[in-house]
Amino acid sequence: MKKILALAAIAAFSLAAGSAQAGSHTLKIGTEGAYPPFNNLTADGKLVGFDIDIAKALCAEMKVECTFVTQDWDGIIPALQAGKFDAIIASMSITDERKKKVDFTDKYYNTPPAVAVRKDSDLTMGNFADKAIGAQASTTHSNYAEATWTDADVRLYPTADEYKLDLSNGRLDAVVDDVTVLQEWIESDDGACCKILGTIKPVPEIHGLGAGIAVRKGETELTEKFNAAIQAIRANGTYKTINDKYFTFDAYGG
Repeated sequence: MKKILALAAIAAFSLAAGSAQAGSHTLKIGTEGAYPPFNNLTADGKLVGFDIDIAKALCAEMKVECTFVTQDWDGIIPALQAGKFDAIIASMSITDERKKKVDFTDKYYNTPPAVAVRKDSDLTMGNFADKAIGAQASTTHSNYAEATWTDADVRLYPTADEYKLDLSNGRLDAVVDDVTVLQEWIESDDGACCKILGTIKPVPEIHGLGAGIAVRKGETELTEKFNAAIQAIRANGTYKTINDKYFTFDAYGG
């Protein structure tokens, strides 16, 4: 009898856990917190940015409470796999390589990559032989730089802040990242040294098909709920309200 009761209790617990996953429990969202204007920690420790506002809107649409966990970019997929959080909303591009490790929702934005240089630079797009090019490690931008500019000195950094500092100080000749990230920086006091040299036509095999939400392999129900919520906020105007807070164009892309 005790064994039967114990099995029943385990079964009840499993059902409750499954219901919580699909229902109104708290979802933990992993993000980097060092990639403005998409996700960034303010001086007082507050998470802000497009990713954060989109995440909050999706959670509201899904009628779940969400909390945020900051995680270094290099370890963000392993942390998801280890159960530190339930989903990654951190401007993560949907690529075939990452699909081997996680499942993705549909995209929630898609903006092109670009190159920034110092204002006094005489570089032209693609003419980077023997030049020092900075990019954030483990990103589609670093993958592109290493695959494309094989005659350049490609230097990888843990965060975008570090390559920005080296470009402004003259230790790099150019940097590559999302155009909106670079544009916001050069329009700030810290980025007044620099300018956008040009944009790059995305290579789907490297850059993927936009930024999506990553979840653990097999989390089909959660993926579908996120997809439905993305469609809903696009349709009801919430997405546009958030978009227009940060951008003068539709970040969703074509």
